[in-house]
Amino acid sequence: MAMTGVLRPGHAQVRVLNLEESVRFYRDVLGLVETGRDAQGRVYFKCWDERDHHSYVIREADSAGLDFFGFKVLDKATLEQLDADLRAYGLQTTRIPAGDLLETGERVRFELPSGHLIELYAEKTIVGNGAGLVNPAPWTQAREQGIGPVRLDHALMYGPNVAEVHKIFTEVLGFYLVERVLTPDGQGNAAIWLSCSHKVHDIAFAEYPEPGKLHHCSFLMESWEQVLRAGDIMSMNHVAVDIGPTRHGVTRGCTIYAWDPSGNRFETFMGGYQPYPDYEPLTWTFDNFGQGLDYPQRKLHETFLTVVT
Repeated sequence: MAMTGVLRPGHAQVRVLNLEESVRFYRDVLGLVETGRDAQGRVYFKCWDERDHHSYVIREADSAGLDFFGFKVLDKATLEQLDADLRAYGLQTTRIPAGDLLETGERVRFELPSGHLIELYAEKTIVGNGAGLVNPAPWTQAREQGIGPVRLDHALMYGPNVAEVHKIFTEVLGFYLVERVLTPDGQGNAAIWLSCSHKVHDIAFAEYPEPGKLHHCSFLMESWEQVLRAGDIMSMNHVAVDIGPTRHGVTRGCTIYAWDPSGNRFETFMGGYQPYPDYEPLTWTFDNFGQGLDYPQRKLHETFLTVVT
């Protein structure tokens, strides 16, 4: 599958209530690698196998939640073209200068009808995974720190106007619909899973009355055994667990959902099938959404629908 346009999720900036407590959590429990701090007080992290300088940024604030979510695009020409395409569609874009985020080039930011800030960028400093590019080892010692996820995999956002968000991602940004959950009347989509790649999803949205809400950021694990190990580490560190370990019907992924110390939900995720853009989307009726969420229990957990930041 040729990769052009938007390549992959690149970073999330998340608000936390206590910076140093959160640094300890993300570094020592989740096992991310701290890569920098800036004059604004933000702390930067990457997963051990990611090559770019950072994928997850936290800052201290009075409320938890998501500031913005960014995607890496192929090159600067692609960034310029997508900026023009977004403006032609009717969205206002803002250019964020290079260096505003550490080791990151110019970004194009816009607000979705769901109230979420999305940004695109073409350049970020490559720092590698520590294994080198010639005769590399399959993993490094950083993999053994805490839960040790491979990468920032995707995010689920809650907000209004999912139908319009769907159009922007598919008609302007080149994503395609992989799966959906229908509304109770079957006339619209209550939730959508979108991909810009060969992954089962790179971002997802669910209809919700309040704008700009974060449901979770998801971190990829290498195997089901690593997901179960993540559950052990969560229990050892008294992390509040929401759902799992279990398997989704939607995406077929295996998962644990839990909360960071500020109440931001995160996911340790593995598996899922590999779709192609010509595949017909899979559809779940709302009355069977419980099986889509928690396939073994066929249970639509109340917290999944109501607890967001």
